[in-house]
Amino acid sequence: MKVFLKCFVLFLFIGCKNDAIKEEALTGEILSIKTKYAPDKRVALFNIEAIKRNESYVLKGESNLPEAVIALKDSLKAAKINVVDSIQILPSAELHGKTFGLITISVANLRSNPKHSAELATQALLGTPVKLLKKEGSWALIQTPDNYLSWVDDGGIVEMSSSELAFWKSNPKIIYTNISGSTYLSTDTQSQVVSDIVAGGILELLVEEKDFFKVKYPDNRIAFVSKNEAQLYDDWLQKTKPTAASLIATSKKLLGLPYLWGGTSTKGVDCSGFTKTVYFLNGMVIPRDASQQVNTGELTDETKDFDKLLPGDLLFFGRKATDSTLEKVVHVGMWIGNNEFIHASGQVKISSMDKDSPNFDADNLNRYLRSKRIINSEDVSLINLIKTPVFKD
Repeated sequence: MKVFLKCFVLFLFIGCKNDAIKEEALTGEILSIKTKYAPDKRVALFNIEAIKRNESYVLKGESNLPEAVIALKDSLKAAKINVVDSIQILPSAELHGKTFGLITISVANLRSNPKHSAELATQALLGTPVKLLKKEGSWALIQTPDNYLSWVDDGGIVEMSSSELAFWKSNPKIIYTNISGSTYLSTDTQSQVVSDIVAGGILELLVEEKDFFKVKYPDNRIAFVSKNEAQLYDDWLQKTKPTAASLIATSKKLLGLPYLWGGTSTKGVDCSGFTKTVYFLNGMVIPRDASQQVNTGELTDETKDFDKLLPGDLLFFGRKATDSTLEKVVHVGMWIGNNEFIHASGQVKISSMDKDSPNFDADNLNRYLRSKRIINSEDVSLINLIKTPVFKD
Protein backbone atom coordinates (compact mmCIF):
# COMPACT_ATOMS: atom_id res chain seq x y z
CA MET A 1 0.00 0.00 0.00
CA LYS A 2 2.85 2.39 0.90
CA VAL A 3 4.53 1.67 -2.44
CA PHE A 4 1.26 2.38 -4.23
CA LEU A 5 0.83 5.71 -2.41
CA LYS A 6 4.40 6.73 -3.19
CA CYS A 7 3.91 5.95 -6.87
CA PHE A 8 0.61 7.81 -6.90
CA VAL A 9 2.15 10.92 -5.28
CA LEU A 10 5.08 10.75 -7.71
CA PHE A 11 2.63 10.48 -10.62
CA LEU A 12 0.74 13.55 -9.40
CA PHE A 13 3.97 15.48 -8.91
CA ILE A 14 5.22 14.70 -12.40
CA GLY A 15 1.81 15.49 -13.86
CA CYS A 16 1.61 18.83 -12.03
CA LYS A 17 5.14 19.69 -13.07
CA ASN A 18 4.37 18.90 -16.71
CA ASP A 19 1.19 21.01 -16.51
CA ALA A 20 3.16 23.90 -15.07
CA ILE A 21 5.74 23.64 -17.85
CA LYS A 22 3.02 23.51 -20.48
CA GLU A 23 1.14 26.46 -18.98
CA GLU A 24 4.35 28.48 -18.86
CA ALA A 25 5.03 27.66 -22.50
CA LEU A 26 1.48 28.61 -23.50
CA THR A 27 1.67 31.91 -21.61
CA GLY A 28 5.03 32.65 -23.18
CA GLU A 29 3.80 31.98 -26.72
CA ILE A 30 0.69 34.13 -26.22
CA LEU A 31 2.78 37.00 -24.85
CA SER A 32 5.29 36.68 -27.68
CA ILE A 33 2.58 36.90 -30.35
CA LYS A 34 0.86 39.78 -28.56
CA THR A 35 4.13 41.70 -28.32
CA LYS A 36 4.74 41.24 -32.04
CA TYR A 37 1.25 41.87 -33.43
CA ALA A 38 -0.52 43.96 -30.81
CA PRO A 39 2.01 45.86 -28.68
CA ASP A 40 -0.36 48.83 -28.29
CA LYS A 41 -3.74 47.81 -26.88
CA ARG A 42 -5.19 51.20 -27.86
CA VAL A 43 -5.15 50.23 -31.53
CA ALA A 44 -5.09 46.43 -31.60
CA LEU A 45 -7.14 43.84 -29.72
CA PHE A 46 -5.54 40.55 -28.70
CA ASN A 47 -7.01 39.35 -25.41
CA ILE A 48 -6.23 35.63 -25.39
CA GLU A 49 -5.71 33.17 -22.54
CA ALA A 50 -5.24 29.43 -22.23
CA ILE A 51 -7.59 27.62 -19.86
CA LYS A 52 -6.99 24.03 -18.74
CA ARG A 53 -9.97 21.78 -19.37
CA ASN A 54 -9.57 18.16 -18.38
CA GLU A 55 -6.41 16.95 -20.11
CA SER A 56 -6.20 19.73 -22.72
CA TYR A 57 -6.09 23.51 -23.00
CA VAL A 58 -8.62 25.83 -24.59
CA LEU A 59 -7.65 29.15 -26.16
CA LYS A 60 -10.32 31.67 -25.17
CA GLY A 61 -10.71 35.41 -25.75
CA GLU A 62 -11.06 37.71 -28.73
CA SER A 63 -9.00 39.52 -31.31
CA ASN A 64 -9.48 41.67 -34.38
CA LEU A 65 -6.19 40.36 -35.77
CA PRO A 66 -6.83 37.03 -37.52
CA GLU A 67 -3.23 36.91 -38.72
CA ALA A 68 -2.04 37.06 -35.11
CA VAL A 69 -4.35 34.21 -34.09
CA ILE A 70 -3.07 32.10 -36.99
CA ALA A 71 0.52 32.86 -35.99
CA LEU A 72 -0.24 31.81 -32.41
CA LYS A 73 -1.76 28.48 -33.45
CA ASP A 74 1.12 27.80 -35.84
CA SER A 75 3.60 28.57 -33.08
CA LEU A 76 1.86 26.24 -30.62
CA LYS A 77 1.67 23.49 -33.24
CA ALA A 78 5.40 23.80 -33.90
CA ALA A 79 5.98 23.50 -30.15
CA LYS A 80 3.77 20.37 -30.13
CA ILE A 81 1.28 21.96 -27.77
CA ASN A 82 -2.23 20.82 -28.60
CA VAL A 83 -5.05 23.28 -27.91
CA VAL A 84 -8.73 23.75 -28.70
CA ASP A 85 -9.41 27.02 -30.52
CA SER A 86 -12.29 28.93 -28.95
CA ILE A 87 -11.12 32.44 -29.90
CA GLN A 88 -13.69 34.90 -31.20
CA ILE A 89 -12.45 36.77 -34.25
CA LEU A 90 -13.86 40.29 -34.51
CA PRO A 91 -15.94 41.77 -36.08
CA SER A 92 -18.47 39.57 -34.33
CA ALA A 93 -20.77 37.39 -36.44
CA GLU A 94 -23.61 38.72 -34.27
CA LEU A 95 -23.36 42.03 -36.13
CA HIS A 96 -24.88 40.28 -39.17
CA GLY A 97 -22.73 42.17 -41.64
CA LYS A 98 -23.22 45.61 -40.07
CA THR A 99 -19.50 45.96 -39.46
CA PHE A 100 -19.15 49.65 -40.29
CA GLY A 101 -20.77 52.84 -39.12
CA LEU A 102 -20.94 56.61 -39.38
CA ILE A 103 -20.94 59.11 -36.53
CA THR A 104 -24.26 60.96 -36.75
CA ILE A 105 -23.95 63.65 -34.05
CA SER A 106 -21.66 66.67 -34.00
CA VAL A 107 -19.17 65.09 -31.60
CA ALA A 108 -19.46 61.53 -30.29
CA ASN A 109 -17.87 60.94 -26.89
CA LEU A 110 -16.04 57.62 -27.12
CA ARG A 111 -15.49 55.77 -23.86
CA SER A 112 -12.86 53.35 -22.57
CA ASN A 113 -15.64 50.99 -21.44
CA PRO A 114 -19.29 50.54 -22.47
CA LYS A 115 -20.86 52.94 -19.97
CA HIS A 116 -21.31 56.70 -19.74
CA SER A 117 -19.39 56.87 -16.47
CA ALA A 118 -16.26 55.41 -18.09
CA GLU A 119 -13.23 57.51 -19.01
CA LEU A 120 -13.56 59.69 -22.12
CA ALA A 121 -10.98 58.01 -24.34
CA THR A 122 -11.39 60.15 -27.44
CA GLN A 123 -14.00 61.78 -29.67
CA ALA A 124 -15.20 61.36 -33.24
CA LEU A 125 -16.73 64.02 -35.45
CA LEU A 126 -19.94 63.94 -37.46
CA GLY A 127 -19.50 61.85 -40.60
CA THR A 128 -16.50 59.87 -39.37
CA PRO A 129 -16.49 56.32 -40.81
CA VAL A 130 -15.68 53.67 -38.20
CA LYS A 131 -15.33 49.90 -38.02
CA LEU A 132 -17.71 48.02 -35.71
CA LEU A 133 -16.20 45.09 -33.84
CA LYS A 134 -18.93 43.96 -31.44
CA LYS A 135 -22.00 45.10 -29.50
CA GLU A 136 -22.66 45.07 -25.77
CA GLY A 137 -26.17 46.24 -25.00
CA SER A 138 -26.61 49.74 -26.43
CA TRP A 139 -22.86 50.17 -26.90
CA ALA A 140 -20.57 49.27 -29.80
CA LEU A 141 -16.83 48.69 -29.74
CA ILE A 142 -15.49 50.66 -32.69
CA GLN A 143 -12.21 51.52 -34.38
CA THR A 144 -11.75 55.03 -35.76
CA PRO A 145 -9.69 55.84 -38.91
CA ASP A 146 -6.57 56.25 -36.74
CA ASN A 147 -7.25 52.68 -35.49
CA TYR A 148 -8.12 53.83 -31.95
CA LEU A 149 -10.39 51.40 -30.09
CA SER A 150 -13.24 52.75 -27.96
CA TRP A 151 -16.94 52.43 -27.18
CA VAL A 152 -19.81 54.53 -28.55
CA ASP A 153 -23.44 54.48 -27.46
CA ASP A 154 -26.12 53.90 -30.10
CA GLY A 155 -27.21 57.54 -30.05
CA GLY A 156 -23.97 58.55 -31.76
CA ILE A 157 -23.68 56.08 -34.61
CA VAL A 158 -25.54 54.62 -37.57
CA GLU A 159 -24.55 51.01 -38.28
CA MET A 160 -23.88 50.03 -41.90
CA SER A 161 -22.76 47.21 -44.13
CA SER A 162 -19.68 47.63 -46.29
CA SER A 163 -21.84 48.26 -49.37
CA GLU A 164 -23.87 50.92 -47.56
CA LEU A 165 -20.71 52.70 -46.46
CA ALA A 166 -19.30 52.49 -49.99
CA PHE A 167 -22.49 54.09 -51.34
CA TRP A 168 -22.21 56.90 -48.78
CA LYS A 169 -18.58 57.47 -49.71
CA SER A 170 -19.48 57.70 -53.40
CA ASN A 171 -21.82 60.66 -52.85
CA PRO A 172 -20.72 64.32 -52.76
CA LYS A 173 -19.93 65.84 -49.37
CA ILE A 174 -19.44 69.12 -47.58
CA ILE A 175 -17.12 69.84 -44.68
CA TYR A 176 -17.97 72.32 -41.97
CA THR A 177 -15.11 74.82 -41.58
CA ASN A 178 -16.30 77.28 -38.93
CA ILE A 179 -15.14 76.56 -35.39
CA SER A 180 -18.74 75.80 -34.40
CA GLY A 181 -22.29 76.56 -35.49
CA SER A 182 -25.66 75.03 -36.33
CA THR A 183 -27.54 73.37 -39.15
CA TYR A 184 -31.13 74.47 -39.91
CA LEU A 185 -34.47 73.20 -41.14
CA SER A 186 -34.61 75.74 -43.99
CA THR A 187 -32.48 78.25 -45.88
CA ASP A 188 -32.74 80.70 -43.02
CA THR A 189 -30.43 80.93 -40.01
CA GLN A 190 -33.42 82.07 -37.97
CA SER A 191 -35.25 78.80 -38.64
CA GLN A 192 -35.35 75.77 -36.35
CA VAL A 193 -31.95 74.30 -35.51
CA VAL A 194 -31.46 70.68 -36.56
CA SER A 195 -28.26 70.24 -34.55
CA ASP A 196 -25.00 71.85 -33.57
CA ILE A 197 -21.93 71.20 -35.72
CA VAL A 198 -18.20 71.75 -35.29
CA ALA A 199 -15.17 72.20 -37.53
CA GLY A 200 -14.39 69.04 -39.48
CA GLY A 201 -17.93 67.67 -39.53
CA ILE A 202 -18.75 65.89 -42.80
CA LEU A 203 -22.23 65.65 -44.34
CA GLU A 204 -23.65 64.22 -47.55
CA LEU A 205 -24.58 66.95 -50.03
CA LEU A 206 -28.00 66.73 -51.68
CA VAL A 207 -28.20 70.03 -53.56
CA GLU A 208 -27.17 73.69 -53.37
CA GLU A 209 -29.96 76.15 -52.63
CA LYS A 210 -29.19 79.89 -52.70
CA ASP A 211 -26.55 80.52 -50.04
CA PHE A 212 -26.99 77.12 -48.41
CA PHE A 213 -26.04 73.50 -48.85
CA LYS A 214 -28.90 71.05 -48.43
CA VAL A 215 -27.42 68.05 -46.63
CA LYS A 216 -28.34 64.65 -45.23
CA TYR A 217 -27.16 63.19 -41.93
CA PRO A 218 -26.18 59.52 -41.67
CA ASP A 219 -29.47 58.96 -39.78
CA ASN A 220 -31.36 60.58 -42.71
CA ARG A 221 -32.14 63.92 -41.07
CA ILE A 222 -32.23 66.72 -43.64
CA ALA A 223 -30.73 70.12 -42.88
CA PHE A 224 -29.28 73.27 -44.41
CA VAL A 225 -25.77 74.63 -43.83
CA SER A 226 -24.70 78.18 -44.68
CA LYS A 227 -22.14 78.31 -47.49
CA ASN A 228 -20.28 80.91 -45.47
CA GLU A 229 -19.52 78.26 -42.88
CA ALA A 230 -18.73 75.20 -45.03
CA GLN A 231 -17.09 74.08 -48.26
CA LEU A 232 -17.54 71.36 -50.83
CA TYR A 233 -15.37 68.54 -49.52
CA ASP A 234 -13.57 68.00 -52.84
CA ASP A 235 -12.72 71.71 -53.12
CA TRP A 236 -11.53 71.83 -49.52
CA LEU A 237 -9.40 68.72 -49.99
CA GLN A 238 -7.63 70.04 -53.07
CA LYS A 239 -6.58 73.32 -51.49
CA THR A 240 -6.00 72.11 -47.94
CA LYS A 241 -2.62 70.81 -46.87
CA PRO A 242 -0.54 71.08 -43.71
CA THR A 243 1.80 73.99 -44.40
CA ALA A 244 3.48 76.06 -41.72
CA ALA A 245 1.20 79.02 -42.39
CA SER A 246 -2.04 77.01 -42.43
CA LEU A 247 -1.18 75.08 -39.26
CA ILE A 248 -0.37 78.27 -37.37
CA ALA A 249 -3.56 79.95 -38.59
CA THR A 250 -5.73 76.99 -37.58
CA SER A 251 -4.08 76.60 -34.19
CA LYS A 252 -4.60 80.26 -33.31
CA LYS A 253 -8.32 79.99 -34.11
CA LEU A 254 -8.51 77.60 -31.17
CA LEU A 255 -6.85 79.88 -28.62
CA GLY A 256 -8.72 79.82 -25.31
CA LEU A 257 -10.44 76.50 -26.08
CA PRO A 258 -10.93 74.65 -22.77
CA TYR A 259 -8.89 71.61 -21.84
CA LEU A 260 -10.89 68.39 -21.92
CA TRP A 261 -9.33 65.01 -21.15
CA GLY A 262 -10.13 62.84 -24.17
CA GLY A 263 -11.25 65.81 -26.27
CA THR A 264 -10.38 65.95 -29.98
CA SER A 265 -12.83 68.58 -31.19
CA THR A 266 -13.50 72.28 -31.04
CA LYS A 267 -15.73 71.62 -28.01
CA GLY A 268 -12.62 70.89 -25.96
CA VAL A 269 -9.24 69.23 -26.37
CA ASP A 270 -6.49 67.56 -24.43
CA CYS A 271 -2.88 68.18 -25.50
CA SER A 272 -2.69 65.49 -28.19
CA GLY A 273 -6.32 66.07 -29.14
CA PHE A 274 -5.34 69.65 -29.92
CA THR A 275 -2.46 68.73 -32.24
CA LYS A 276 -4.63 66.03 -33.81
CA THR A 277 -7.45 68.52 -34.45
CA VAL A 278 -5.12 71.13 -35.95
CA TYR A 279 -3.64 68.61 -38.36
CA PHE A 280 -7.03 67.12 -39.26
CA LEU A 281 -8.38 70.54 -40.20
CA ASN A 282 -5.43 70.73 -42.57
CA GLY A 283 -6.06 67.39 -44.28
CA MET A 284 -4.08 64.93 -42.19
CA VAL A 285 -5.12 62.28 -39.66
CA ILE A 286 -2.40 61.69 -37.07
CA PRO A 287 -2.33 59.20 -34.17
CA ARG A 288 -4.47 59.92 -31.13
CA ASP A 289 -2.13 60.13 -28.13
CA ALA A 290 1.13 62.01 -27.50
CA SER A 291 2.91 58.73 -26.79
CA GLN A 292 1.84 57.56 -30.27
CA GLN A 293 2.48 60.85 -32.08
CA VAL A 294 6.07 60.87 -30.80
CA ASN A 295 6.76 57.73 -32.86
CA THR A 296 5.84 59.42 -36.15
CA GLY A 297 7.65 61.80 -38.48
CA GLU A 298 11.30 62.83 -38.56
CA LEU A 299 13.42 63.81 -35.58
CA THR A 300 14.33 67.53 -35.66
CA ASP A 301 15.79 68.09 -32.20
CA GLU A 302 16.43 66.43 -28.86
CA THR A 303 18.98 68.83 -27.35
CA LYS A 304 16.83 71.98 -26.88
CA ASP A 305 18.32 73.50 -30.03
CA PHE A 306 15.07 75.20 -30.99
CA ASP A 307 16.68 76.99 -33.94
CA LYS A 308 16.34 73.68 -35.78
CA LEU A 309 12.54 73.73 -35.52
CA LEU A 310 10.04 74.89 -38.11
CA PRO A 311 6.40 75.89 -37.52
CA GLY A 312 4.24 72.77 -37.38
CA ASP A 313 6.88 70.63 -35.66
CA LEU A 314 5.55 68.77 -32.63
CA LEU A 315 7.33 69.14 -29.29
CA PHE A 316 7.11 66.30 -26.78
CA PHE A 317 7.51 66.51 -23.03
CA GLY A 318 7.72 64.05 -20.18
CA ARG A 319 10.12 61.92 -18.19
CA LYS A 320 13.41 60.77 -19.67
CA ALA A 321 14.39 57.12 -19.46
CA THR A 322 16.70 56.02 -16.66
CA ASP A 323 18.46 52.76 -15.84
CA SER A 324 15.34 51.59 -14.01
CA THR A 325 12.44 53.41 -15.75
CA LEU A 326 11.22 53.82 -19.30
CA GLU A 327 10.68 57.15 -21.00
CA LYS A 328 7.18 58.52 -20.47
CA VAL A 329 5.66 61.04 -22.91
CA VAL A 330 2.95 63.06 -21.16
CA HIS A 331 2.49 66.25 -23.19
CA VAL A 332 2.73 67.63 -26.72
CA GLY A 333 2.58 71.06 -28.32
CA MET A 334 3.20 72.60 -31.75
CA TRP A 335 5.99 74.99 -32.66
CA ILE A 336 4.83 78.29 -34.19
CA GLY A 337 8.17 80.12 -34.47
CA ASN A 338 9.69 83.02 -32.56
CA ASN A 339 10.68 80.62 -29.74
CA GLU A 340 6.99 79.88 -29.09
CA PHE A 341 4.76 76.82 -29.12
CA ILE A 342 1.00 76.45 -28.83
CA HIS A 343 -0.55 73.74 -26.69
CA ALA A 344 -3.55 72.70 -24.61
CA SER A 345 -2.75 73.09 -20.92
CA GLY A 346 -5.71 74.30 -18.91
CA GLN A 347 -6.75 75.96 -22.15
CA VAL A 348 -5.18 76.36 -25.58
CA LYS A 349 -2.43 78.93 -25.14
CA ILE A 350 0.92 80.09 -26.47
CA SER A 351 4.04 79.54 -24.37
CA SER A 352 7.66 80.45 -24.90
CA MET A 353 11.03 78.77 -24.53
CA ASP A 354 12.65 82.19 -24.10
CA LYS A 355 13.55 82.74 -20.45
CA ASP A 356 13.09 86.49 -20.87
CA SER A 357 9.59 86.21 -22.32
CA PRO A 358 6.54 86.95 -20.14
CA ASN A 359 4.99 83.64 -21.28
CA PHE A 360 8.12 81.60 -20.58
CA ASP A 361 7.22 77.99 -19.71
CA ALA A 362 9.94 76.76 -17.37
CA ASP A 363 8.15 73.54 -16.45
CA ASN A 364 7.85 72.32 -20.02
CA LEU A 365 11.38 73.43 -20.92
CA ASN A 366 12.66 71.31 -18.04
CA ARG A 367 10.75 68.22 -19.16
CA TYR A 368 11.34 68.64 -22.90
CA LEU A 369 12.23 65.40 -24.68
CA ARG A 370 12.38 65.99 -28.43
CA SER A 371 10.67 67.44 -31.50
CA LYS A 372 9.36 65.65 -34.60
CA ARG A 373 8.38 66.94 -38.06
CA ILE A 374 5.35 65.33 -39.65
CA ILE A 375 4.70 67.80 -42.48
CA ASN A 376 5.43 65.91 -45.73
CA SER A 377 6.34 62.77 -43.79
CA GLU A 378 5.65 59.43 -45.49
CA ASP A 379 5.19 57.66 -42.15
CA VAL A 380 2.59 54.88 -42.53
CA SER A 381 0.82 55.93 -39.34
CA LEU A 382 0.01 59.34 -40.85
CA ILE A 383 -3.03 59.55 -43.13
CA ASN A 384 -3.01 62.15 -45.89
CA LEU A 385 -6.67 62.59 -46.86
CA ILE A 386 -5.77 63.33 -50.47
CA LYS A 387 -3.96 60.00 -50.79
CA THR A 388 -6.26 57.95 -48.53
CA PRO A 389 -10.01 58.30 -49.21
CA VAL A 390 -11.33 58.15 -45.66
CA PHE A 391 -14.52 60.10 -46.39
CA LYS A 392 -14.94 59.90 -50.14
CA ASP A 393 -13.79 57.39 -52.75
